Amino acid sequence: MSLPKVLILNQPFVTDTGGGITLSNLFSGWDKDKLAVACLGYVLTPHIDPTICNNYYQLGDDERNWVFPLNILSRTYKSGPIKFTDTSKKNVVEEATKSKTRVGFLNRYLNPFLEYTSLSQIISKTTLSPKFKAWLDEYSPDVVYVQCSTRESILFCIEVLNYLKKPSVFHMMDDWPMLIGVKGLFSSYWKNKIDKEFRTLLKSIDTHLGICDYMADAYKKRYGFDFVTFHNPIDLEFWQQGQKQEYELSSSPKLMYAGRIGLGIDDSLKTIAKAIAIINAEMQMNMQFVIQSLAPPVWIKNYPVVKHKSFVPYSQLPYEFGSPDFLILPYDFSPESLAYIKYSMPTKASEYMASGTPIIIYAPHETALVDYANQSKWATIVTDKEENKLIEGLKKMILDKNYRRKLAETAKEVAIQRHDIRTVTKDFQKILADTASKIKKVSY
Repeated sequence: MSLPKVLILNQPFVTDTGGGITLSNLFSGWDKDKLAVACLGYVLTPHIDPTICNNYYQLGDDERNWVFPLNILSRTYKSGPIKFTDTSKKNVVEEATKSKTRVGFLNRYLNPFLEYTSLSQIISKTTLSPKFKAWLDEYSPDVVYVQCSTRESILFCIEVLNYLKKPSVFHMMDDWPMLIGVKGLFSSYWKNKIDKEFRTLLKSIDTHLGICDYMADAYKKRYGFDFVTFHNPIDLEFWQQGQKQEYELSSSPKLMYAGRIGLGIDDSLKTIAKAIAIINAEMQMNMQFVIQSLAPPVWIKNYPVVKHKSFVPYSQLPYEFGSPDFLILPYDFSPESLAYIKYSMPTKASEYMASGTPIIIYAPHETALVDYANQSKWATIVTDKEENKLIEGLKKMILDKNYRRKLAETAKEVAIQRHDIRTVTKDFQKILADTASKIKKVSY
């Protein structure tokens, strides 16, 4: 099958985010010369992987305009094509704009003010400069692959599709439409307006993709389009390198969480720590809660059972995920977080499943993650945030070796059936090739 030339909007190939990892895996095996990315400069992080794609257009000052006087505070980005010889960002962003004081002021004062006043919806706009149009014309994609998560990116994608008039694919990663424009003054006006603009974008799209079946079912009802599920595929041979084979508990059992810490997840992580401390006291154990994150949580000194571990190179993850006694996928239980994560699927879920390590999910019932695990029984599930319920779930895992083994074997089988990169990427290639073959019959 001849693969089409793809233009990817708003998501670079990076190794430090779920979206970047998922994108890299989905486009695994694609001809490097048939991939190009256009995105704002601030998302071009030092974690770019140029081995998959090295044809980037940085949307900078020629394309992105800020209203006065906020343009004085905006960071300076050079517009134009970028080639990465490594993963560095030297000269991509002007050094003078990287002030920590400036960033602190924006995060603490300006951004909350802009959100409350709804000015965040109108302060900046990304348009098609003559330079960007020339780059689009020269590359001449066969199909456009779209991701977005803000009003600005919605309008930008509409403008690009209108200019190119090429077949397009939209991929939804999480339910950001439920949170965008819902706070501050005039929230009802902006929520309705952005919803209409997003629906306009969806109507112009030829093929709609979602991150999970739970999302696809809900979005069919909400937006009226069929969404095809594509989650993070994995290289099973890679993950089998460190796959757990034995299920006797260690003398000091370890429960591991790998991911972000901070606002929106710390409450759940603290509850896990408290539950483990109670289990250790009741069962005379020395169980540890290992948090693998960029930095240790600020509250770690208050919980002796918690041990911090720094991130390791991606090549070492099969051994990292296969070595603990248990892995945990926790969510925040707040209503605001639920609105965002309800239809999301953690990138690491398929990686956890292939690791062979028994998994426990600690998340609200009304989430795609719980729905997926319930369907195939590949994890212990705790949907009540109360500490005692989590203790019950953990004890069940601790006391029953056969149960642990059964969960792990089921998870590995589901990973083979639904997340094998060899199968998923073929399906992904076909759906983009089929979309590319369509002829645009209408102008939007």
